[in-house]
Order: sequence, then C-alpha cells, then structure tokens
Amino acid sequence: MVESMMKIFEKVDQFNFSGSFEGWTKRIVVNEALMFLRKKKNINVEFDNQDYVEPEVQESGSLEAGDLLEMVNSLPDGYKTVFNLYAIEGYSHTEIAQLLQISEGTSKSQLSRARAILQQKVTQNNAIKYNL
Repeated sequence: MVESMMKIFEKVDQFNFSGSFEGWTKRIVVNEALMFLRKKKNINVEFDNQDYVEPEVQESGSLEAGDLLEMVNSLPDGYKTVFNLYAIEGYSHTEIAQLLQISEGTSKSQLSRARAILQQKVTQNNAIKYNL
C-alpha cells in the first residue's frame, strides 16, 4: 500500500485528466499489488482447456461479511487473485489475463473454481449454522 501511495505521489504530474483520478489511482494500486505478489511468491494458476461453466448460485441464509472475507482469504492464491480482480475490483477476464499473464480461459476457469469452492463453504456454513 505504501509503495502504491508513493508511486501515485511521484507520478501525479502524469495524470492527464482523460479519466477519473480514482480509476487512475486504482490501476496503480492493483498493479503494485500484483507486482508485490509476483516478487514474493508465484501465483499458482492451473492451466486447463476445459470449457468454462458458470456454477449455479443458490440463495443462502444471512452470512456475516467477516465470514465471507475469511472464506475468500482461504482460497488458493490463484483462485483468490482472479476472484478479487473480477468480483471485487470489476476487471474483465481479458484485463485479468493481461495483468496476470495467463489466458482468458484460465481466468474464467479460476473464477469458476473459486465460486464453486465459495458456494461449497457457504453451504457448509449454513449446514452448521442451522444444524442440517
């Protein structure tokens, strides 16, 4: 985070007002975070040529934000990174593929698997919560 803020202040004169300042700073923060991840450890992304299938999402009972955050943080690094970039940051699969240097299909596959794991965790959480 500190590196991102330093870079923003160093490069603020390069902001050309063609888009939003928030979007420009967000891009810097995300890129710095990805560079940090690449330096510290490799992001394990499984490559597979299977067709992307959107998992069916079921309605669940109330789930605390902290519980959901804990579930997301428990995902393998590759799944978590793609999930956060897509679901939270709003990047497209094309943008994620470019940022992580993976194929677009791999990005879709990682998201699908992350969602499936999260759905399973939510179901287990509800089963425990409601003694099912």
